[in-house]
Amino acid sequence: MPLASTRRTGLVDQVITQLRAQIDSGEWAIGDRIPTESELSDQLEVGRNTVREAVRALAHAGLLEIRQGAGTFVRASSELGGALRRRLERSRLRENLEVRRALEMEAARLAALRHTDDDLAEIDATIRRRKAALQRRDVGAFVEEDFAFHRAVVKATHNPLLIELYDDIAQVVYDSIAHSALEEPEQDEGVEHTGLAEAIREGDPERALREAACYLDDLLAQAED
Repeated sequence: MPLASTRRTGLVDQVITQLRAQIDSGEWAIGDRIPTESELSDQLEVGRNTVREAVRALAHAGLLEIRQGAGTFVRASSELGGALRRRLERSRLRENLEVRRALEMEAARLAALRHTDDDLAEIDATIRRRKAALQRRDVGAFVEEDFAFHRAVVKATHNPLLIELYDDIAQVVYDSIAHSALEEPEQDEGVEHTGLAEAIREGDPERALREAACYLDDLLAQAED
């Protein structure tokens, strides 16, 4: 979605509306770095102070995150997502894992019922890349592919609200995967997720629930140790 030049009235509100539209449309996805202040100023044909004020407003709402020296990044897709992320940051690991468990178990069940062939191909591809990273002992790549697997399962639900909620807790999920990979590497070696993938492929929601509960309950047990 191209950005358009603004009229000269209510400039800040107009810029906020356009930046928000980029996020709502998915043009700027969660985790993306948005154009620089100078670039936005040129595209919107407004002063840099106007852009700066709009970006700060969206950062205050929790949609953007300003990282000194790195740029500005999309943090959430809605004010609700921004508020949820701030709340999760104040929560304990176990509390975050319980939220993750609730979303991923329902996602597993729905994915078994609603998946498409494209969904299965994406799930299988993430499992192959995850296994390859584990064999190489590449922790960084393993964490990326493990997260990609869980995101692919959620995507296979074809429930836009569930997908958005999961994206809003994506950093929490990523951090919990990284924590497990670094603190309990032998635990991850025994979790292949092939059982969950098979349950989804077979359209078996009850087995999908059991498979998801198995690894999630193990994570919760680790958090109690």
